[in-house]
Amino acid sequence: MHGSHYATLASHSTQLPGYPYATVLPYVLDQAHRPLLLISALAEHTRNLLADGRCSLSIVEDGVSDVQAGARLTLLADAQRIEPEPALLQRFCRYQAAAEDLLQLDFMFFRLQPLRLRYIGGVGRMGWLEAPELAGPPLLTLEDEAALLRQAVVADGIQLLGLDALGADYRVTDGPGHQRLPWPDAMPSGAGFAATALQALAALAPG
Repeated sequence: MHGSHYATLASHSTQLPGYPYATVLPYVLDQAHRPLLLISALAEHTRNLLADGRCSLSIVEDGVSDVQAGARLTLLADAQRIEPEPALLQRFCRYQAAAEDLLQLDFMFFRLQPLRLRYIGGVGRMGWLEAPELAGPPLLTLEDEAALLRQAVVADGIQLLGLDALGADYRVTDGPGHQRLPWPDAMPSGAGFAATALQALAALAPG
């Protein structure tokens, strides 16, 4: 989920009840690894979610030539309209620079609360995760993220977008989309986490 930045959303059609309505859109994950959507009140999928929040999000691994061999997942969730706190709004706007302008229009935020997730890691590698398991990944609070962003020193040409307990997202100047830096497998907790994260960020190179 952290490795991509767009997905296919399927909602319940209000125009043709009983039929799913699928559309592609960008998303940003919050500090608890839940997808956030910023969508227009005029959009068909927004009307659908306001009427029935039950939905599904399909994400495919970026850059694969054979989609059947790549990693992909389907998230079943409840969409909830929210008013993000300032720190969460700042995080979202770092990932989607156009969000500030969209918020002057009729756009609104939804958070997807996960219920089940079907993950496929390739041929013969698949399984379900339930809601309690999806709540298991470690969290980095928005306050801790903001503190690390203030302290981070990165190479010229790199813009940090966001940090979380599993890695960092960044954009290279004039580069497409965003890139992902996973933290080391043996990432320490507590005070050691910040020191190790800052060291990894300092080693980033635009190439």
